[in-house]
Amino acid sequence: MASDKPIPLLSSALIETHCHLDSLKEGPIAELLEKTRQQGIEQLITISTSPENYDTVLEYAKTYPDVYCTQGVHPHSASQWSTAASEHLIRNAAHSKVVAIGEIGLDYHYYYSTKEQQIVAFKEQLEIAIKLDLPVVIHSRDADEDMEEILNEMAPRMNKKGVIHSFTSGEQLARTALALGFHLGFNGIITFNNAQNVRDVLKLTPLDKILFETDAPYLTPTPYRGRPNAPFYLPMVALKVAEVKEIKLEELLPIVHQNSQTLFGLPAK
Repeated sequence: MASDKPIPLLSSALIETHCHLDSLKEGPIAELLEKTRQQGIEQLITISTSPENYDTVLEYAKTYPDVYCTQGVHPHSASQWSTAASEHLIRNAAHSKVVAIGEIGLDYHYYYSTKEQQIVAFKEQLEIAIKLDLPVVIHSRDADEDMEEILNEMAPRMNKKGVIHSFTSGEQLARTALALGFHLGFNGIITFNNAQNVRDVLKLTPLDKILFETDAPYLTPTPYRGRPNAPFYLPMVALKVAEVKEIKLEELLPIVHQNSQTLFGLPAK
């Protein structure tokens, strides 16, 4: 059963680097954002996953000053990648509130799109990120070998790297990504009893390469499992990261905040 315990209010501001506002069903977005601000989250990034929500996430970013967004086609939707989808993405990405290309990558767990479709969409979107000089938000699941090969191939040409979000892959991919200059994103998974592998990767991740995220409405952190996730649960992620890294929260928060601002080019508040 989910806890009714209040969400802690932390001592420093947080940045939510990965959520899906268009998938949240828990009341009006304006109310959810206000509750998020009350928990000390001063900026958040809502993520695009297909041509169908390019415009939706951009409209959220245009409407709310503290909301930013990405543009990209998720590997699940790679079959929708096309010349038209690419041109639409590039047009939208010219807006100042678009801070990254993503969510892009590889997912060999479900194969909602074929491996070949995923690789083509991923590589072509990496090329767009290089051309537009934007970082990337990467999804990787059960695809470590191909992901490592593509990152090794493409990263040297990327002025701005990006993040492998919701990191659940193996230590080898983690070490490769970090060596290439990528960040790793950690969310509620690190609070799960069966996620020691993710905590082990967090332990080896340098402080200046850590990002906080919720991936809301998915992956609600303990002790709120059973409820839809939301950006205002982000403090639970920060608390667990500090515990695993054995660092005082007041030391960790400013570092991760700066990581987020620097990677995505967010304005200081």
